[in-house]
Amino acid sequence: MGLGAITIGLAALLFARLADEASTFFDRAVHAIWWLPLIVTPAGFAGIVWMTRTLVPEAAGSGIPQVIASTHDPRRSLRKLISLRTAAFKGVFTVVALLCGASVGREGPTVQISAAILGWYTRLFRAPIRASMIIAGGAAGVAAAFNTPLAGVTFAIEELADAYEQRVALLVMTTILIAGIVSLGLAGDYVYFGAVGEHMSFGAVLRVAPVAGVLGGLTGGLFARAMLNIARTRDRWIPWFGGRPVAWAVVCGMVVAALGVVTGLTWGTGYSAAHAIIDGTHAPYWFGPAKFATTLATAASGLPGGIFAPSLATGAGLGALLRPMFPGDPGGAVVLLGMVAYFTGVVRAPLTAVIIIVEATASRGLILPLFLSALIAHSVSALVCKERLYHGLARPWRAALGDVGRAT
Repeated sequence: MGLGAITIGLAALLFARLADEASTFFDRAVHAIWWLPLIVTPAGFAGIVWMTRTLVPEAAGSGIPQVIASTHDPRRSLRKLISLRTAAFKGVFTVVALLCGASVGREGPTVQISAAILGWYTRLFRAPIRASMIIAGGAAGVAAAFNTPLAGVTFAIEELADAYEQRVALLVMTTILIAGIVSLGLAGDYVYFGAVGEHMSFGAVLRVAPVAGVLGGLTGGLFARAMLNIARTRDRWIPWFGGRPVAWAVVCGMVVAALGVVTGLTWGTGYSAAHAIIDGTHAPYWFGPAKFATTLATAASGLPGGIFAPSLATGAGLGALLRPMFPGDPGGAVVLLGMVAYFTGVVRAPLTAVIIIVEATASRGLILPLFLSALIAHSVSALVCKERLYHGLARPWRAALGDVGRAT
């Protein structure tokens, strides 16, 4: 387990470095040739989707639904959903997607890669594979990706484990601790989005948190509902695309390319834009809606890649819209409330959302306002989208595991 956790930390750092380099390379290319994405992005989407479906279908999408499905049948999952081959392709295809300007994050793929690494070590040492091992590996991936150990623990509780048992706690926490130490030792004690030292008065909390919670819950819930229903809606209204995933990927790529060229801000993870908004940069009011659309188009295309970082960037855009509504309140704090509310609305994991924001911005003085905003967003999102996003996306993968079991 210790060796696996060390490997997870190293793999997460390498993956983060490659993803950042890919995003930087794409940004430089666009700066030199503004129209390049109009060709490269749709073609890249088509190529990646075709290769994914042909070579390793299990690498599609975020990766978190595959890990959730794997906890229900760990032994069969090692062959496909969390195999090293799947993990390798997942990492490569996500980096290539960033090279094409896709609005993807690396955190979801890191979860699947980390679970695959720990699964491989169990086979290497002939240890029995249990759901707890998959949960520990996936949670360690979140901790290493954001440099947020506590968020890894809460993610294991809220998302990966349907029923969190006490005997799993030590395994999860130890794996996260070791992976976090490796990440911290090599990357340094960095704060993902930069430190925010602002505080909010009681009156400001009562003014801002409910508004952020309602708006974040509505928009995040709409994103989750669209993700769960977009294929069904597409097949109903445009059935021609149902059996042509590559053509559908081209259309999604054209949407991403067009919005990116027009705005110049919606490419990649959105990390830089979110960081700037938190620091006080006055982002265009359309950034949040545009990032919402590019992330939805990217995710709907079937590309490998996560939605964590793009969702946080979209939430920062929502925060930028909220800031003029409350000009007398701390701007950075208002943005963080928008971020946590939108992210909670999407994934419906309020504890994880709050801890990620607190650890990624060193904003411990805002933990109570963040919780209030997240809890309101969670309730509102549940009204908009009944099913939690990752668990809804995991259903086809669980069904596929059942098919494998019947075939064998």
